[in-house]
Parts: sequence; structure tokens; C-alpha cells
Amino acid sequence: MTKASTFDYENLVQESLRNVIKETLATVVKDGLPGKHHFYISFKTDYPGVDLPDYLREEYPDDITIVLQYEFWDLEVGEKTFNVTLCFNDVHERLTIPLGAVVSFVDPSVKFGLQFTPAEVDADAELVQLDNQKKTPKTVIERDEQANPGDGTNIITLDAFRRK
Repeated sequence: MTKASTFDYENLVQESLRNVIKETLATVVKDGLPGKHHFYISFKTDYPGVDLPDYLREEYPDDITIVLQYEFWDLEVGEKTFNVTLCFNDVHERLTIPLGAVVSFVDPSVKFGLQFTPAEVDADAELVQLDNQKKTPKTVIERDEQANPGDGTNIITLDAFRRK
């Protein structure tokens, strides 16, 4: 590393938080979905590599939110994508979702959520850094509401650490 090199902390944080999704889903594959946990995952339907039926893409041309709770099958987690079978109008459909397409991940049972700007891709479908304002996700972790009732201290964001 030369003296002119810098660390791209924004991108490192983005990738680390996307890894939270990957590791969480990998744990579900290994151990099953524990207790009352369930996930809302929103993703861009027009993101390169998203594979879903045409009728869903037509109905949800920008983004869609899926729920992983009771009725999902064959969840598989790769390095940059995950696959899952879900039921839409009594028809089982296999979806492939790149982690870069995810715009939010929420586990409401523990009041945990992550929000992202979808990663940009180049012609080779490799992740490309976004400008500093768009590439860092907002992280929201809500604490026990009785511990901090309505005073606004139950939300932690990374916004305070961003360059302005």
C-alpha cells in the first residue's frame, strides 16, 4: 500500500452489513428459523441477476418485499446471492436475489433493520463503488421500548459518522 492509498471505509461498512444478511440466512439454512423470527426482505426487481417470474416483475417493476416466515422452501445462500422458493397465488416460484439488490432487511421480532441503496454494477456485473452519499446503508436497531419509552434514544444510525 502506497502513501497515496486510502481505505474505502464506506464500501467496507456496506459489504460488512450485507454480510449480516448472508450470515443470517445461512444460519437459517443450517439451523432453521428460530422462535418468532421472520424476515422482510425488500429488493430491486430490475437489478442485474434478479431472477423472478415475468408476472411478478410486471406487477412489481421497481421493488418487491418478500417475507420469510412460515411458507418458504429450499433456501440456499451463496457468496453474492440467495435463492428461495415462495408461494405466490398458490404457485411455487423460485427466486434468485443478489445481495446487492437488497434495499432493506428487517427482523421485526427483535426490532432490527438494515436499509441499503442497491449496489451499482458494471458491464461485467461486478460491484462498483457508489458515491459517498449513496453507498452507506442506514442501520436501525431499536431497543426495548420500555427502557427508552418514546424519547427517540432507541434508534442508532450510522449517519452521525458519515462525512458531510
